[in-house]
Amino acid sequence: MQRLISYILPTYNEQDNIVLFYSELSKNLKNRGEFEYELIFINDGSKDNTLHELNKLAKNDKRVVILNFSRNFGHQIAISAGIDYADGDAVIIMDTDLQDPPEISVQLIDKWQEGYDVVYAQRRSRKDGLFKKFSASMFYRILSKTSSIEIPRNTGDFRLMDRKVVLELRRFRERNRFMRGLVSYLGFKQVALPFDRHARHAGETGYPLKKMFKFAVDGILSFSTIPIQLINNLGIIVALLSFIALLAVGVIKLVDPSQLVPGWAFIVMSIFFMGGVQLIVMGVLGSYIGRTYSEVQRRPLYIIESVTNKKPKTIV
Repeated sequence: MQRLISYILPTYNEQDNIVLFYSELSKNLKNRGEFEYELIFINDGSKDNTLHELNKLAKNDKRVVILNFSRNFGHQIAISAGIDYADGDAVIIMDTDLQDPPEISVQLIDKWQEGYDVVYAQRRSRKDGLFKKFSASMFYRILSKTSSIEIPRNTGDFRLMDRKVVLELRRFRERNRFMRGLVSYLGFKQVALPFDRHARHAGETGYPLKKMFKFAVDGILSFSTIPIQLINNLGIIVALLSFIALLAVGVIKLVDPSQLVPGWAFIVMSIFFMGGVQLIVMGVLGSYIGRTYSEVQRRPLYIIESVTNKKPKTIV
């Protein structure tokens, strides 16, 4: 019996990329007769004609599966839905804007057939702007310093996972998801496949600055308690500085009391400083509390309006 590869393909406003992506991927899979494949497109509340283009593909190719969300739930949630619906012996997660080269996905399969459970595509180079490259580099540096697990640098969600990894990953139902961190947390036999990331073919990125920042926060807070530890350290430092200042004032009063000129500047600055520290502390604690609140609500991760070319599932 032929093995099945499930492609998980989150899409958001990709009407100008879908047909070309499908064509390129199909061309690379055409001569790989040793396995079957399914293409699971997750329409994440697109506002353009993405769903229309997907429906045309699904009509002519029953291997094209469409999970149509009722609204936009986000990239990481879309990946989770694809994982829930994938029936393959292995799954491949990749974007449909052609930044993840379709030919590399076939190389991921070759590595998997060598016996690896997870094969993650690691960027050797990327055609992005200077700010994107700089911010990505800083994010991975901070993540590597703060995370409780080792998450490979210069990697995205473009990867292959064996079915046993997928089955374990389905057990993780948190809302604030950082998929590449979860996959690293699972362990198993993992290997990198270096590749050169292409420029986006058309359209605008689904990760503007605001979403990029939230994604970075999710990555750090999901796998680290360092921010809370930093709050504790900050409190100790402020206490020490206050004690040193108190000693200095005491010495000055004993040696030359005339030097202590009454004034309001020091008091005002102290109030502003301590107020700023308190706001920072409350903000960090609030981030963790907010995440806890969203988790205990136990709402569904996503809502699917329609499923094409596959039987709908009841997801717990």
